[in-house]
Order: sequence, then C-alpha cells, then structure tokens
Amino acid sequence: MNKKEILKLAKGFRGRAKNCIRIARERVEKALQYSYRDRRNKKRDMRSLWIQRINAGTRQHGVNYGNFMHGLMKENIQLNRKVLSEISMREPYSFKALVDISRNAFPGNKNVVLPTRKADISINV
Repeated sequence: MNKKEILKLAKGFRGRAKNCIRIARERVEKALQYSYRDRRNKKRDMRSLWIQRINAGTRQHGVNYGNFMHGLMKENIQLNRKVLSEISMREPYSFKALVDISRNAFPGNKNVVLPTRKADISINV
C-alpha cells in the first residue's frame, strides 16, 4: 500500500498514528489483523449466544439443549440455531410445540421432570 492509502485507513487513529507514516503503517497493519480475526470471532460469539438462548428456552420446558437438538434432528426438523433462538424469544408457544415434538422423538427427553418454583421462605422473628 502506498502512503496515501495508509493515511486514509489511519484516519481517526490517536496521536501520531494518524499522520506519521511509519507509525501509521504499523497501526493500520495491526488494525487489519484485528479486523480479520474478529470477523471470525463474531461468528463464534453469535453462535454461542444463539445456543444460550435456545438452552434457556428449552430448560423452561424441562429439556436440555443437547436432547432438544437431538430430538429435532431425529424428526428431521432443519431449523438453524439463529431461527430457533428467535423463535424461543419471540414465539414461546411455537417454541413449546417444537420442544414437545423433540420430547416425543427422543426418549431421553421423556423422563425429565419440569422445574418447580421454589416457595419463598420467610422467617418471622
């Protein structure tokens, strides 16, 4: 890259990194490395977020994430994790139907006891 391109990419950097070519080149190269790395990390983080949301939704119905996904796979329901997480947040009744389908498809889901609410314990002194 020539000097003009580097200084254009360094626009907005702090201190001499925006106008001194040697420092700007180092900072721009490092910034490009970070952006390359973080484009991949962003995909990883989003997938992790989707899995957490699905797991939270399934545990409300007494099934864990792994058994839920296995049941969907056995029933050949091909919804990706992004769509499943959106359904779990915005369409709770539709998501419950999917959990029920998964529960019927995979025997490991049938023996699960639904979580009970803990009663408030108050002590009168």
